[in-house]
Amino acid sequence: MNRLVKTAAVLLGSILLAAHAAANDGWNQWRGPQRDGRSPGEAWPSSFDSMKTSWRVPLGKGYPGPVVAEKTVFVVETVDTKTVAVRALDRASGEERWRQSWPGKGKVPFFAASNGDWVRSTPGYDGERLYVGDMQEVLRALDAATGEVLWEVDFPATFETGVPDFGFASSPMVDGNALFVQAANSLVKLDTETGETVWRALQGSGNIAASGAFSSPVIATVAGERQLIVLSRHTLYGVNPETGAELWSHDVPNFRGMNILTPVVYGDSIFTSPYKGRSYLYSLQKKDGTFEISESWTNKATAYMSSPVVIGDHLYMHLGNGRIDCIDLRTGESRWRSNAFGKYQSMVFRDDKILALDETGWLYLFRASPVGFELLDSRQVSEQPSWGHLAVSGDQLFVRELEGVIALDWRE
Repeated sequence: MNRLVKTAAVLLGSILLAAHAAANDGWNQWRGPQRDGRSPGEAWPSSFDSMKTSWRVPLGKGYPGPVVAEKTVFVVETVDTKTVAVRALDRASGEERWRQSWPGKGKVPFFAASNGDWVRSTPGYDGERLYVGDMQEVLRALDAATGEVLWEVDFPATFETGVPDFGFASSPMVDGNALFVQAANSLVKLDTETGETVWRALQGSGNIAASGAFSSPVIATVAGERQLIVLSRHTLYGVNPETGAELWSHDVPNFRGMNILTPVVYGDSIFTSPYKGRSYLYSLQKKDGTFEISESWTNKATAYMSSPVVIGDHLYMHLGNGRIDCIDLRTGESRWRSNAFGKYQSMVFRDDKILALDETGWLYLFRASPVGFELLDSRQVSEQPSWGHLAVSGDQLFVRELEGVIALDWRE
């Protein structure tokens, strides 16, 4: 009997591990499974020679990156000036499985109008539900199998904060049965089953230089404690994910609150680079139960909106001037800078290779090496603006054009 129980337990464990591996083999949220641009899997080829377009589906305008499950690709679109929609597409063929829509509009300030009023936030996916935010800062949980709306949270109405001037730009993060959202000029933890607020923290003012969030949260163990790393329009925070208690904070120099990058964790340090600012590495220590944060180094490298990737002891970042910079995280020294490659790049890496999609639809493959910039290949995969983050799962790439989504197969 004991042997049967033991065998059953081992079998159940194997099934659960397989299910967990399958769930994490996709691209389930902003910047991937770990929110750091890392794509697990077999080594990539060294060229695009074998890359082919599998399918393309026209969409309404939008910036959210695709979310990729085992057999489904989820995309969000602004259908017209008053409607937001979500589609579930068959991963193999692009065939539509379901579509859900609701009234939703947005209006950014006139000086940002060139970037459009359409939806921006990349959804989160936990294997059962898809969490979608629109420009009105309303978040909905959809049944991933059917598209049925399970619950919704209207943050401006719930917390009486008003709609952010630039819409809902931050992307929600799933962690177990919790959903973390930078909304209502704060950080909010929701129950994924019900949408109920568990806690609200980091409440800020609602003026135009502080309204909403451009960055998105991450979760990591830093200085021995698992914590949320959150960048508001002005300040970098560490937050206890269970209680919402602020563990530490540090003001980051910024231009009109334009802290856009997703924070990047390196050991017990955190990297960021504000728009029109410099690059900073902040180190965290815990002494006698209290966290202390200090600036390790600063570098003149200036990012724009492209969140960097860390491979080994080096960081690779697309700068505001279009160049790619390789920074030694141990010293803050720039090892090299490339020629210019457009205004924006979404980066994904696997082993020692980096894929970078720029805003003009060009895809680049280059070597992650501190020795020098080595471009392995490049190809134009879209003729439309492509500001949505590149999604990679297995040997497939998914490109969100301004008015469409493209699936590419990359097999040797």
